[in-house]
Amino acid sequence: MALPFARSLRLCRWGAKRLRIASTEARRGISFKLEEKTAHSSLALFRGDTGVKYGLVGLEPTKVALNVERFREWAVVLADTAVTSGRHYWEVTVKRSQQFRIGVADVDMSRDSCIGVDDRSWVFTYAQRKWYTMLANEKAPIEGIGQPEKVGLLLEYEAQKLSLVDVSQVSVVHTLQTDFRGPVVPAFALWDGELLTHSGLEVPQGL
Repeated sequence: MALPFARSLRLCRWGAKRLRIASTEARRGISFKLEEKTAHSSLALFRGDTGVKYGLVGLEPTKVALNVERFREWAVVLADTAVTSGRHYWEVTVKRSQQFRIGVADVDMSRDSCIGVDDRSWVFTYAQRKWYTMLANEKAPIEGIGQPEKVGLLLEYEAQKLSLVDVSQVSVVHTLQTDFRGPVVPAFALWDGELLTHSGLEVPQGL
């Protein structure tokens, strides 16, 4: 889908030459990798840029390439592919992490902010052994799910919905009503352990 001219200019400022737009015609959903240029200096990508791990010390800021796309204050990384329409599904394997956030964000959200803190990102957060929804720094608890090794995310752009999926039961645990106004990208934040993404998946039957 073509992007509005004003939005295209904002994407160019974000460094969008490498930013891809997910196809809505393909049988499978969004396929993405994590964009190193956006990763905070405390994060390291691995397994072909599909996984991210947190380092307590992290890389020296002076050894990280300077660019306007990189998150400067929070341990956040974005994917390299944007969504402007359609239904898309991906999964996240959680390894040794007790505090993380997963969801989507505007492609041009502030690099001085964190996903879940502003009103241009929509996330599910896991902290203190509990799940929450998070928008504009407001949390709401989610019941009915513990700490599985893998969870799914279902993005329905036109319906303005983002859902947390219990992979073992293939069922929606909770749905966030969103307010998408332009392209959004999968977004991740963590403060320990690792997250491994699995994209290019078909939306499971029944969802």
